[in-house]
Order: sequence, then structure tokens, then C-alpha cells
Amino acid sequence: MTTSSGHAAALPANPDPAAFDALHDEPARWRGAVEAIAARHSAAAVEPVAEGTALVAFVGSDLVLKVYPPFLSDHFAFEHAMLQRLHGRLPLPTPRVLARGEEHGWPWLLMTRLAGVPLDRVWPALDEAQRRAVLHRIGGLAAEVHALPVGEIAALAPRWPDFVSRQRLRCAARQQRTGLPAHLLAQLDGFLDGPLPAGPDVLLTGEYTPFNLLHDGRTDGALAGLFDFGDGLVGPAAYDWLGPLCFLAAGDAARVDALFDGYGVRFDRGRRDELLRLLLLHRYSHLPAQLALPGWQDAPDFQTLAARLWP
Repeated sequence: MTTSSGHAAALPANPDPAAFDALHDEPARWRGAVEAIAARHSAAAVEPVAEGTALVAFVGSDLVLKVYPPFLSDHFAFEHAMLQRLHGRLPLPTPRVLARGEEHGWPWLLMTRLAGVPLDRVWPALDEAQRRAVLHRIGGLAAEVHALPVGEIAALAPRWPDFVSRQRLRCAARQQRTGLPAHLLAQLDGFLDGPLPAGPDVLLTGEYTPFNLLHDGRTDGALAGLFDFGDGLVGPAAYDWLGPLCFLAAGDAARVDALFDGYGVRFDRGRRDELLRLLLLHRYSHLPAQLALPGWQDAPDFQTLAARLWP
């Protein structure tokens, strides 16, 4: 591991989340710092990417540099461990770690950049058969990751019961802030009293979404890569089903079945309420942004909503 000095003034010593968000949205303020890190490994030009939960920059066409604020050092540790665990173990490429270090309290990873186009850009051009084929592959990919040993990575994630407890405490405030309709917000506490999906602990990436999956760009093509594991967890497999179920399969029974056929299990529609509870407790729960189903806000209750989302 390396530690450097010189350009660290561009990165505040210990920003809170609000200060970091403001910094994140102004790449000119942090370009010098990431260029200094990148220059130790490559002479290629640095291109900041103003998205994600860390400072991300492309280094030339082949590398990605990811710099985490100090308050997300646990995300850095988890992502580093996941990248090491996944690389070379899946049929689908994942980034390979080339270097890691710390810049005055800000941990960073330099990794290979994967080829491909973000799935969300390709998805609208796919026909239904192609969409179901992609969902089937996503299900298979999640099953392959879930079959890997958890091992020492468990120590880098919060215990699942502790995570769920914290999310319950924050849930009402988050759902109000993110725009859950008032009539559903009034039913939230009672609905959350019900059971959640259970199962053995597996490695959760939380990232089987169209934004963190790469496609080869052809309408008759296939998935080309998987990346971004900093906000992963260790817990029941159902947490990883939520991304594709919401962004890609909501409201379509054939797409839902394609995902679970790929995973290798039959979708138990009698447990849809459990999945919806887990979605409400998700680390980044934001139903207006996540549910690709027009009119979902009109569901009179959560049970009806769950049945509409995953028919």
C-alpha cells in the first residue's frame, strides 16, 4: 500500500456526507488529486466521472480510479475484498485490482476498465425475447456469485440483523423524503411488521441493475461485465433480486420468471410482500426512481403494489 502527499489539499481532511456530495458534483475541485494518484501508474489522461458514491475517474481507455471519502472506508474495504474474490471466478468479467492506497485518509483503488456499454443504454432497443434472455443471464450470474464462499468478507459487512434493524429505524424518514405516496406512508409501519425474506448468508453485490451491468452493445448480444461492489453486504440472496425485479422486470410476469429461471429457482409469488418489505428497507430505497411500472403510486396498499410489481 502506498501513501502520498503533495496534492492532498484538493481533498478535504474529513468531509461529512453533505460536504462530500458538494465536492463530488464539482469535478474541477478534485481533478488535481486524482490526477496525482493516477500519474504514479499511468501517463494517460484522466477523465472524471460525476456519478456513483465515490470519486471515479477513467484513466485513459483501460483503467478506472476510484477514491472513497473517509466515511466510506468500509465500502473501500468491502469492494477490494469482493474484487479479489470475484475476479477470474465468473464467466462474466469483473475489474482486476492493479493498485490500492490512501491519500490523506481517502482510500483508493486502481482497477482495469471493462469493455461494454451500460445495460440501461441498450435495454430500450431490445425486444421482449432479448430482454428475457438478459434477465435469465442476470439470474444465472447472481446464482454464480451467491455460490462463492463468503469467508472473511463477512467481517467487512454489518451483521444482517443489525443492518435490518438500522434500516427499520430510518425507513419512515427515508420513504417520506424520497416521495412515497402519503396513503402508503400511512400504512408503512404496519406493513413492515411482517416477515422478510430469509436464507443463508451469501455475498451480495446489490448491483444487478442496468447501471452496473455492461452489455456488448448489440441488440442480439449479451452481457459483457459486472462492476461496483462498494455498497455490498452479506445476507439473504433476495436482496440481490430487487435490482432487476424493479428496474427491468416490474409488472411483467414473463420477465420475472426469466430472472428466476436463470437463478435456478421458482419464484414464490406468495412471498411478494416479503420482497416489497425488503425493498422498502434497502440501503438506497427510492421507489419513484426504482420502480419501472407506470401508475404504481395508485396501488391502494402494499399488498396490491407487490402483486402489480411482480405478477
